[in-house]
Amino acid sequence: MKKTVPIVGMACAACAANVEKRLKGLKGIQSVAVSLPGRSAQIDYDPAVISLEKMKQEVNNAGYDLVIESGRSADEISRREFILLRRKTILSWLSSALIMAISMRWLIVGSRDMGNQVSLLLSLFTLLYCGRVFYQTAFRQLIHRMASMDTLVALSTGISFLFSVFNTFWGDSVWGSRGIEWHTYYDASVMIITFVLTGRLLEDKAKDATAASIRQLMGLQPKTARILQDGAIVEVPISTIERGDVLEVRAGDKIPVDGEVVAAESFMKADAAYVDESMITGEPTPAEKKIGDDVLAGTIPSQGKLRMRARQIGEDTALAHIIQMVQEAQGSKAPVQRIVDQAALIFVPIVALISLATFLLWWIIGGNTALPQAILSAVAVLVIACPCAMGLATPTALMVGIGKAAQEKVLIKDATALERLRKVDAMVIDKTGTLTIPNQDIDFTKADDLPLEARESLKPNAAEAMQSLQNSGVEVYMMSGDKEEAARYWAQKAGIEHYKSKVLPQDKEDLVRTLQQRGKTVAMVGDGINDTQALALADVSIAIGRGTDVAMDVAQVTLMSDDLRCIPKAIRLSQRTVKMIGQNLFWAFIYNIVCIPLAAGALHLFAINFQITPMWAGMLMAFSSVSVVLNSLRLRYVA
Repeated sequence: MKKTVPIVGMACAACAANVEKRLKGLKGIQSVAVSLPGRSAQIDYDPAVISLEKMKQEVNNAGYDLVIESGRSADEISRREFILLRRKTILSWLSSALIMAISMRWLIVGSRDMGNQVSLLLSLFTLLYCGRVFYQTAFRQLIHRMASMDTLVALSTGISFLFSVFNTFWGDSVWGSRGIEWHTYYDASVMIITFVLTGRLLEDKAKDATAASIRQLMGLQPKTARILQDGAIVEVPISTIERGDVLEVRAGDKIPVDGEVVAAESFMKADAAYVDESMITGEPTPAEKKIGDDVLAGTIPSQGKLRMRARQIGEDTALAHIIQMVQEAQGSKAPVQRIVDQAALIFVPIVALISLATFLLWWIIGGNTALPQAILSAVAVLVIACPCAMGLATPTALMVGIGKAAQEKVLIKDATALERLRKVDAMVIDKTGTLTIPNQDIDFTKADDLPLEARESLKPNAAEAMQSLQNSGVEVYMMSGDKEEAARYWAQKAGIEHYKSKVLPQDKEDLVRTLQQRGKTVAMVGDGINDTQALALADVSIAIGRGTDVAMDVAQVTLMSDDLRCIPKAIRLSQRTVKMIGQNLFWAFIYNIVCIPLAAGALHLFAINFQITPMWAGMLMAFSSVSVVLNSLRLRYVA
């Protein structure tokens, strides 16, 4: 059984990697893919061996929450978490402003000792209320020998706070008596918390935008439906509809479930209604629906009204399958992300060791006089290090890219397919039903006696799509079981140079294999039925599907529209997405490589008196995560 389950409490790549590692260790789980921006886990498990309750307990022990309760929706939880995070962030900023004013002597609160004690109380409130989650999660992870971004935040703020408390009460007797100038660093502690909370708030807001495509698809599902009961029309929640129920749908209403028309009327025809299916199939012209025709959830009658018998409800509708497919694709992982996940597991311990080494080096070189500097440098290293940016680099770009493709009526099954699309340089395409539309009104036993144009027609924009592919360096091969004359005619009409007639399914598979042996990355485009052999062998398989005919189980990519221009669009989107991932990873690694030495005070070795302080480290760390998400969101606005 496959299930996508929301997870509460993840903050960085190490969090996601820890959750994934815990779940993978459980018996009965075949595979797990945890998505940080999606705040969810895609789990393939055997319900006879392990229950969701057992998984929840394991995840809870690690400091997170697996949401399996039916009354708790992911959107509702995210909204509640966001409101709480916003409240804590505002309070943290207010507290930080007061402490900063006291430490800078802009606000005089009695003596220096009194000011330090007031700052202590304000800091204690900020750390224990606004920053409590960091300490709770870090403690639970410590028990289970794990670490994450929360560990670094808890360590850095805890050390600087405790050092400040020590100085507040014993600064004069310990440091002052030895002629060493001392300070408190409450402002640094609370500003670290404030900047991290602010970064997470902005991240959540930005990550929420990456899920816009899913919300758009879910918005196609109505909340209520009109049902025929005892001769009367009654409005009921959609969750109460059962198979076999007769529903009435009027012009402008969304069809609630998949079903079969049992009655229809409109001002154009007494026995037909017209349904806008563009949100599912991409077809702009409303489809005529008569008794016996299929209708799909989420589509909208534009003229007339109809009555329908419910056949597929809930998670069995075509729309629900599409939503599930997009969610699973957004939660899947590209090969590079698995490397990043492994790096995230060791990143935090390595940073902790670098921080300890920084402290010891400053102390050994400078002696007790340099002890405050040693502590601050170590704290800055803990704060500046950011596994969040690395962890968000790949999945945010994938979520936006796959979501953008769904909006363009292209369903991509997983991250690997999206990554491979950019490499396609040869394409094998079926003719009938894929490149052309057969005339359903003719008797094909007598088709040879008819002109070619009467038998079938080239799909709109097909020639433009083929030209676009070939201009971008993709070799296109048309394969047809039709006679030579017909294959040559339609290949010329579509602008395709390479074609072959009278082929069998085995011939298509052989061509795909031959092209692969030449070093080509091959995409196969077909209807997902008679092209199954070639689709299975191709590097990228693309099925043409409409409504309930979507060949989701056959192909890695499914076109929900007859518009073949979607194919070059998908290839360009793949190229841009992979480029975006590269940019994100590059800047995430550069950020850590450059900033960690600066926070440790490495420039002092070259007599340059510059160092990133803990407070600035908190701001830079938050900015690095937000910048990765914002960069990925640029994909939403490309053509």
